[in-house]
Amino acid sequence: MKAEKENLKKPKITAPKSFQIDFTPEEFKSSSGGILCLLPYIEKYGIRKIIEKSNYPQTKSISKLNSILSFIALKASNARRYTADDLWCMDRGQGLFALLNALPKAAWYTSYSDRITSEMNLQFLKTLHELWLSKELLGDTMNLDFTTIPYWGDDKHLENNYSGKRGKALASMLAVLAHDPDSGIIDYGNTNVMHKNESAVILEYLDFYQSTPQGRKELRYMIFDSKFTNYQNLNKLNKQEIKFITIRRRGKNMVEHIGKNPKDNWKNFRIDAAGNKKRSLKVFEEIIKLKDYDGKVRQINITGNGKIKPAIIITNDFVLPIENIVRKYTRRWIIEKVNSEQIKFFHLNNVSSSMVIKVDFDLTMSILTHNLFRLFANDLERYSNIEDMSIYEKFLKNSADIVIENETINVKLKKKRNLPLILEAMEKFTDYKYPFMNNKKLKFIGASYS
Repeated sequence: MKAEKENLKKPKITAPKSFQIDFTPEEFKSSSGGILCLLPYIEKYGIRKIIEKSNYPQTKSISKLNSILSFIALKASNARRYTADDLWCMDRGQGLFALLNALPKAAWYTSYSDRITSEMNLQFLKTLHELWLSKELLGDTMNLDFTTIPYWGDDKHLENNYSGKRGKALASMLAVLAHDPDSGIIDYGNTNVMHKNESAVILEYLDFYQSTPQGRKELRYMIFDSKFTNYQNLNKLNKQEIKFITIRRRGKNMVEHIGKNPKDNWKNFRIDAAGNKKRSLKVFEEIIKLKDYDGKVRQINITGNGKIKPAIIITNDFVLPIENIVRKYTRRWIIEKVNSEQIKFFHLNNVSSSMVIKVDFDLTMSILTHNLFRLFANDLERYSNIEDMSIYEKFLKNSADIVIENETINVKLKKKRNLPLILEAMEKFTDYKYPFMNNKKLKFIGASYS
């Protein structure tokens, strides 16, 4: 009986050691072939060159390009906790994405992350920022918000932050994200936010954005919630001719003042809402003075939004029509959705496992992968605004037969409902040659079976 049980034990398969492949002709199968659709965007937008010129470390056997692409491969494949050398460690398709025979083992990721500094991440994001500006992927408006990243290890060095997902304050890291509401690009992320410098984050981001001549011309609006910064910093934004739109905290006296306002002062507005619908709101505006703020601001009081208390928007823009102000602020909620994706799909709340990745670096890799998803989605007709999880489930989660030939790498994706859209999007890259793949072409084909 004992001998029979031993025979029934699952065989242990040792993951191969990672090394750079030479792209000699061969054929293999992959359960993660769909993520190879992101490689054309890495080349088209010059992201490969940015990675190669970055300050990130490398070794003799695994270059910085191999290293960063390895992290992206795991992020794009929805790998959750890297608790062991799992099947992703043996998948040839994920290895090909990183230009390797297979992705490195779990211990390598921890070791690599230990060599990364926050300055490396900031410089990498700055270079990407210049890229997004040059490709006109950043508009005149940026939405900013904080997100709480729970931590499950030794938390003595951490501050308590409120987590909306958990509904309570817990030991965690407070991170900030800056998001473009039109392109969906996340321009900036930082996990080194402490309570003592929380209010100054908005000025730090402004310096980041305006670090290039184009950035100084482009940015006009910054939108955030009431707890993001203080009135002194609103004053500094105003002096730098940056328009802000934010919610004012409601005090008892303020609510009573709004409630006593004569009915004749209120105007009815129809505001654009999601799904090509309209929403009826009652609005009246007034010019007010804020403490620690030079000059006056425009206060827009709103009711009829389904809440008991009125919403109070303040802005230093005295020209933009009310409906445009309200619409701009409501689009800020997109970044809350983006924050949720960073936690849910890119697993930022799983920062403590047997494979520990530095949180700031993990966020940087999540941002880069998210932006690749947005570039990919923008080429999918009618799907440009879907969530990252949906992009993965509908398009990138697909197995493939991969055939490396002398001049071409053929990726034969299995039959899937949205496969025709993928092939249509990839068609324009047919003649691309990839220097990091021995100048071979990358061709996506529909397989004859599912």
